[in-house]
Amino acid sequence: MMQVVIRADASVQIGSGHVMRCLTLADELRRRGADLTFVCREHPGNLIGAIAGKGYGVVILRQEAKTYSVRSGDVVHAAWLGVPWEQDARETLDSLGEAIPDWLIIDHYGIDRRWEETLRPHVGRIMVIDDLADRPHDCELLLDQNLYKGMETRYDKLVPLGCKKLLGPQYALLRPEFAIARKNLRQRDGQIRRVLVFFGGVDPTNETAKSVRALAGIMDHRLEVDVVVGNGNIHKQGIQEQCTEKDGFYYHCQVNNMAELMAAADLSIGAGGSATWERCSVGLPSITISIARNQVETTEVVADRGAAWYLGESANVHIEHIQDALLCALKHPDQLREMGTRAVRLMATGGDEAAHPLLQAILEVGNAQT
Repeated sequence: MMQVVIRADASVQIGSGHVMRCLTLADELRRRGADLTFVCREHPGNLIGAIAGKGYGVVILRQEAKTYSVRSGDVVHAAWLGVPWEQDARETLDSLGEAIPDWLIIDHYGIDRRWEETLRPHVGRIMVIDDLADRPHDCELLLDQNLYKGMETRYDKLVPLGCKKLLGPQYALLRPEFAIARKNLRQRDGQIRRVLVFFGGVDPTNETAKSVRALAGIMDHRLEVDVVVGNGNIHKQGIQEQCTEKDGFYYHCQVNNMAELMAAADLSIGAGGSATWERCSVGLPSITISIARNQVETTEVVADRGAAWYLGESANVHIEHIQDALLCALKHPDQLREMGTRAVRLMATGGDEAAHPLLQAILEVGNAQT
């Protein structure tokens, strides 16, 4: 049985996307017989309970009482570890005990080659999930599921020569429900009857409430609106109250049927990040607002390809901007139809079985290294 350890965190600052996409990969690996353990630090807003609730073992790294002060030589997102990288590597290594896992999978912006080299003698192979390309790695396999200009070469000097690179949304870590939804897609006609609002599991700047207010201000159109938040959203009570006060607004918290909600919608208002590829996989047109700097470049490229409307970074987007975009969408059903077509096209050949090319690569690399 293949033994896999996953090092990933969620928090109010980090968001939920890293852990959620690792859970998708873990589910597929477990289905194929692997035994998996997560290693997570107990940050505020963590998803340790959700991971354990799916039956995975979780090693919990203690959260320090004081905020970590970034040092000279640290990577850009070093503070996201909550402790010095040396301490995190040592604690992760201690969690392994005498076991030598076949794979160590890392999805963390605070980890770079130094951390990976520390663990290297104690694991079979290392896989890194990244989308920043801002630090070197020591790994056999690297996954970046996003879309960038020049993405074919952006990791050339950051990984070993023999590293296998899986680049682009054809490798996106999508749950099986999206493959099912994609195979049963209805033909959208460009008319907007139902809107989905979803800004990830955390939404620290509360773009959800902003979007709800924008939709409520569109008085001339009767729209059904699904509003989805995660358990880690600190604004969820206020958002629920907003929805309760308005006819046609339906509040959902920590759903497990996102593919169904996306397939039912005619338009989405949401963030960049992993949800981009979920929307694209089911051809859902979207009005997109980036809520983190690392979402900007990919979101701009997706918009340039005609697969979304991008309004900009959250601090610069106001209610009237969202309303203007909504009114434009309502007036141009032909543009929405084309947007949905282009969104599906971005997923290339891997869209229906998104995790499978990745799983095949894991097996191929593993066999080559044996």
